[in-house]
Amino acid sequence: MKISETTAIVTGGASGLGESAVRAIVAAGGKAAILDMDDARGVSLQKELGSQAIFQKTDVTSEEDVKNAISSAVKKFGGINVAVNSAGITIAGKTSGKNGPLPLATFEKVVKVNLTGTFNVIRLAASEMSNNAPNEDGERGVIISTASIAAYDGQIGQAAYSASKAGIAGMTLPVARDLAPLGIRNMTIAPGLFDTPMMASLPEDVRKSLGQSVPFPSRLGRPEEFARLVLCIIEDAMMNGETIRLDGALRMSPK
Repeated sequence: MKISETTAIVTGGASGLGESAVRAIVAAGGKAAILDMDDARGVSLQKELGSQAIFQKTDVTSEEDVKNAISSAVKKFGGINVAVNSAGITIAGKTSGKNGPLPLATFEKVVKVNLTGTFNVIRLAASEMSNNAPNEDGERGVIISTASIAAYDGQIGQAAYSASKAGIAGMTLPVARDLAPLGIRNMTIAPGLFDTPMMASLPEDVRKSLGQSVPFPSRLGRPEEFARLVLCIIEDAMMNGETIRLDGALRMSPK
């Protein structure tokens, strides 16, 4: 699929990895709908990017919100053929510790946003993409979700986050198989330590230490490196049903 022929919806698209994907798609000639809960950042980014982007405030766990966002993108651009899932939250907490067991509501909230929210977007985006005319490969669309290396080597206090991200990785292949007859691909990226707004809030010495823990290159990943992989997946029709670690060979320690 050519990026210049891409119309994407990007959840978490107003900041961090999602914003980098939006910028890369638009810079390459595509169009993007920015789906995010942050009104100020979303509106600002849409104004900066101009007519090739729109912003829609969206809670990914809400069927109505996601349907409305997709409808807005279709109305503005005529359809969608790419969905990038970048929305997510993290709440740290040990399974059981000095303050007692992890509140079940905390676990459920993380899983609801990260895993259920991702699947909500996948299913609704795929339904819309199924209406597209296929290209020469028979392709109607591609969906790219964001897991994490925590899906494989989660640290202390990451039980909820790791479970939610492992769920995204785990459903990558079966969803790809489900959508194959429709000509829709499904891929996942599992980033390592990236220089996102969450990392920016940490002290500089902590950021430097985290970067040095990466085997090579020994630094935090740059959001544009995530975005380049998104573009590669969009363009390469043989990339399907797989989770790609993007982590500089990092394997996380227990803490």
